[in-house]
Amino acid sequence: MFSYDPMILAAVTSPPQSIPDVIQTLQRIDALCADGDGLKWFNRLYLQVTQAVATRVNSGGFASPEWLAQLDVQFARLYFDAVQSAWSGGTAAGCWQALFERRGQTNLARIQFALAGINAHINHDLPEAIDSTCQATAITPQHGSTQYTDYTAVNATLDGVIQPAMQTLHVRLLGDALPPGSHLDDTLGAWSVAAARESAWNNAELLWHLRDVPALSAAFMDTLDGLTTVASKAFLVPVP
Repeated sequence: MFSYDPMILAAVTSPPQSIPDVIQTLQRIDALCADGDGLKWFNRLYLQVTQAVATRVNSGGFASPEWLAQLDVQFARLYFDAVQSAWSGGTAAGCWQALFERRGQTNLARIQFALAGINAHINHDLPEAIDSTCQATAITPQHGSTQYTDYTAVNATLDGVIQPAMQTLHVRLLGDALPPGSHLDDTLGAWSVAAARESAWNNAELLWHLRDVPALSAAFMDTLDGLTTVASKAFLVPVP
């Protein structure tokens, strides 16, 4: 725990209603977190991604901007919910706990924290966000739809933010240099945001078909959390 965690908890207590609300909350968390807090580097990357998506939504870059904006809000709520659960004495999903429990490990790289958070958010949270957005809008998630086309179009925007971060965050948590040729380079090279988001959409379609069977839906999410937790822990293996 960090001394400012109660202020982070206060920042995420009110669910966002719009993309500007999401950005405001992410900015508040960024301003609170010290450089020696691994959460800062995921949160900052997420902030940059959200700002880029907001710019494209506002410029008319999507065929169904209202749906995509609602997805953005539903998605962010799940990150804030995970923080709230962990900070208020509860237990977040295992994939998030893997990041939260290692926030102050200075032998890890900033990009490791960023990617562990992205992994948890995309592979675990995004299917649920897609499903809840589709239920709220009475739109079935399916390949080939307008919503799916917009969804995949976001990949280029994300790559434009994440790829430069692979370089700028390629330092230890406190900013000192990493040794050359570490296992981290192989881990980064294997990461694909497009593949992760495609898998998330496929899992959202499965959740949609399970929506009337809550027990199976919950079991599916538990299994997904287990798999995502393994990946998060792999991202957070210390660099020698």
